[in-house]
Amino acid sequence: MKKSYYLFNPGRLSRHDNTLCFTPVDEEGREGQARHIPITGVDNLYCFGSLDANSALFNFLGKNQVAVHFFDYYEHYTGSFMPKEYLLAGKMQVEQTRFYLSPKKRQELARLLVEGAAFNMCKNLKYYQNRDRDVARPLERIGQYMTLIPTATRIDELMGIEGNIRQAYYDSFETIITDFEMGGRSKQPPRNEINTLISFGNMLCYTVCLDQIYHTQLNPTISFLHEPGARRYSLALDLAEIFKPLLVDRTIFSMLNKRQIQASDFRKEINSCTLKDGARKVFVQAFEERLKETFKHRSLGRNVSYKHLVKLECYKLSKHLLGMETYRPFRMLW
Repeated sequence: MKKSYYLFNPGRLSRHDNTLCFTPVDEEGREGQARHIPITGVDNLYCFGSLDANSALFNFLGKNQVAVHFFDYYEHYTGSFMPKEYLLAGKMQVEQTRFYLSPKKRQELARLLVEGAAFNMCKNLKYYQNRDRDVARPLERIGQYMTLIPTATRIDELMGIEGNIRQAYYDSFETIITDFEMGGRSKQPPRNEINTLISFGNMLCYTVCLDQIYHTQLNPTISFLHEPGARRYSLALDLAEIFKPLLVDRTIFSMLNKRQIQASDFRKEINSCTLKDGARKVFVQAFEERLKETFKHRSLGRNVSYKHLVKLECYKLSKHLLGMETYRPFRMLW
């Protein structure tokens, strides 16, 4: 079974027959013990330290359909090496483009994406409301903003509504999480512990969505809520909005409230905050375990993992674009 591998330390990545060989290198250039990974067991590589590799290595990765995702010092996603698009289909590309170019069709999909994201955020808040957390005011604010979604006539208007919903949602985090203060959302770089985890988790969620899109016929650069950009896979941003409450936020709530990550696990600098290496590994492990969790899918009648759920969302979107089935965003029931 293939799985994702995370490279947290700087080092050199090379090929040895059908095996990847990662050799960590410290700041003084001293090599550590090499780690050998059979290529047949690799799904994705996540690189958080500087990586020394050559074009022959990336050719090897491409032929074996292995994607590599890169992050900077602040755990911000900076880019991906993606194998050649082997599933892209002409008809899907044409229909996806048509939906983007049609203001009515694009608006309809963008509205559904915002509604799905807002519903899942509310589901998180109601979960904690049932556990005696005072989140009534954020829920009320989100409800008021949600009434504006059906009448929005422009994408930027929908983006503004989504931003207000998310701000109200983030305002509840200090009520849900013990021992930490959020003090508003801050990015690039995040300025405190909660913001650091949100940024890190969101980037992991984005790469999961990108990976699952890649395994369908969808084009990851043609999106409907976020504006397509020349240097980003914007459809992954669209889908991540739906899954961040389930995959990222619940992981953060659980880990902080169970004190699996504590204040000592962060490195604070002037106007920035980053995770220490040990805590980063702990969070990644919890996130991976979350992706592997299964539940009984109400439509399929069988157990599926949360990771596979993201791919199913891609299939639903594909059917909508091809006129086979109206898209309905995933809604959390628990």
